[in-house]
Amino acid sequence: MPARDDLDRALAPLRDAPGAPRWGTPERWHLTLLFLGRVPEAQEPALVTAAAPAVAGTPPMTLRLAGGGRFGSARRPQVAWVGLDGDVAPLVGLAGRLAGVARQLGLPVEDRPFRPHLTLGRWRPGRPADGALTDRLAGYRGPEWPVREVRLWESRLGRTPAYEVVASWTVTTRTPWARADSPGRSRPAGPGTRRPARP
Repeated sequence: MPARDDLDRALAPLRDAPGAPRWGTPERWHLTLLFLGRVPEAQEPALVTAAAPAVAGTPPMTLRLAGGGRFGSARRPQVAWVGLDGDVAPLVGLAGRLAGVARQLGLPVEDRPFRPHLTLGRWRPGRPADGALTDRLAGYRGPEWPVREVRLWESRLGRTPAYEVVASWTVTTRTPWARADSPGRSRPAGPGTRRPARP
């Protein structure tokens, strides 16, 4: 993907810099629209069904990765991120609709504004940290790419995290693709289960 490869090259001078965060691998980069904790297996089909019209109301979007920053202070940084430019307003609207779907299903949703970004890495507590590193990304502008799909992922945390696509929608249709075993599964979600929606 050109956007991913371009950002990877831009980060190359920062990867081994003193005080750098623990960088995520490019293969796992994603834009999280909504992060959910444990979702009961019985609610999964309802979540897939209810999310479809929320996504269907979104026009095709063109985005680019642009700028950079951190969560936390310069002395105690926590998360390094790159921002977004382009059709951000429809993306924010989509995130809000998905949050509304989750609330209607009784799923807990963080009560804070959606801030579009891609997480690049995290600083470990107690380790040397240079929060100013992300300032070097201030002028970064990556190539544009069209967003035509939203995916619901299930992640199981552990020594080797595992990720699985639960459902996928295009932004112009109400018809989801869902794994065949979704409606009938009764296995309880494990303690590490997370289900973020990603474009």
